[in-house]
Amino acid sequence: MTRIIGGIAGSRTLASPAKVTRPTSDRIRESIFNRLEALNLISGADVLDLYAGTGALGLEAASRGCRSVMLVEQHKQALGGIITNQRMIKAALQKEELDCDIRAEGKSVASYLTTFSGKFDLVFIDPPYEVANTEVTENLEALLAHLNEDAVIVLERSSRTPMPELPEGLTLSEEKSYGDTVVYWLAN
Repeated sequence: MTRIIGGIAGSRTLASPAKVTRPTSDRIRESIFNRLEALNLISGADVLDLYAGTGALGLEAASRGCRSVMLVEQHKQALGGIITNQRMIKAALQKEELDCDIRAEGKSVASYLTTFSGKFDLVFIDPPYEVANTEVTENLEALLAHLNEDAVIVLERSSRTPMPELPEGLTLSEEKSYGDTVVYWLAN
């Protein structure tokens, strides 16, 4: 069961299509968001969640006060869950008279990054583990044009997979392992 951990919508359960998504565990999400909040990187941020799955990472940011969230997911069944989750989080925010522009795009990450022109402060990338590192590197390279100054990228991968090659313009600021998962913190 995937849920929002903190913020206005804390403890709400998210729709999660079986066998279609691999949501980030609560423990990993809590660790990520504790660090983001300690660094004051959520409040007022424009957030991009690539390979969104359930939307848990982006919607967690919405619950904690970001300005906008774009959720990108190409799988139709997962996108249906995201739309359900998006409505629930928006309703919770509106009840508290808060606003966050939450949008979802049913596209591949590559297609989205070549057609969108906005910029982001915080990006979550949590591709299925079977996505090749070369594709992740291509996504990171395409993403460079969409990053605000001092943007942060949180990249989640299998601990069995080597770290993807970083394009020029991105640096690794931290690497943290959680059992089968490793989280890379990247900066531009």
